[in-house]
Amino acid sequence: MILSSMQDVVFGYGEDPVIDRLSLDIEAGQFIGITGPNGAAKTTLLKLMLGLLRPWSGTVTINQELAVEGRLEIGYVPQQVAAFNAGFPSKVIELVRSGCYGRLGLFRRFTQEQEALVERCLRQVDMWEYRDRRIGELSGGQKQRICIARALAQQPQVLVLDEPATGMDLESRTGFYGLMRHYVSAHGRTVIMVTHGLEETSPYLDCIISLERKEREGWTCLVTNSCSAHFGPGA
Repeated sequence: MILSSMQDVVFGYGEDPVIDRLSLDIEAGQFIGITGPNGAAKTTLLKLMLGLLRPWSGTVTINQELAVEGRLEIGYVPQQVAAFNAGFPSKVIELVRSGCYGRLGLFRRFTQEQEALVERCLRQVDMWEYRDRRIGELSGGQKQRICIARALAQQPQVLVLDEPATGMDLESRTGFYGLMRHYVSAHGRTVIMVTHGLEETSPYLDCIISLERKEREGWTCLVTNSCSAHFGPGA
């Protein structure tokens, strides 16, 4: 089933397009990687396909049949999300709990089931033992992991990750990719991830969208499903 369909999309910054005549279908229930060199408009593509940016022209259609109660639940972890300063006051467990707020009532009363969900999400990213630490006291990789735990606590239908393994060591990255593979395979969710580490991630992915520069052709999108696009100067 198609999650997002982009047809003849044009978008840019200033007067120059960075994406020109892009047509691309994203399938639901897959682990999808978006890769390419710096300046290849990876983050721009990600935001366009999810409706976070409005194209200059062309259409982006989100499949509303996948929505629950009229809304498609998307968990989004952007780049540099872990840049909390040392004075950030919240504790780890408080931040992850906030991922559940969208599913709570007016008074935000946690049930035992939701507390168990928060614990499970923290354990999945190996951060449960840090639950009472102040976020500002953590390393960059640890901050990244708790932001991923918060996104998992939302229980989103689509989990979107922009360079999520930044600051993680090899063992942590490998465990994380395995967790995302399980999240897709066992729960039927969709994960879309921007990554530079294709050699590490490709064994876990269902689909790879590669942005490559062709001589005199600008940026070209290569993907396993329908895609025809050219990319202008990097975004």
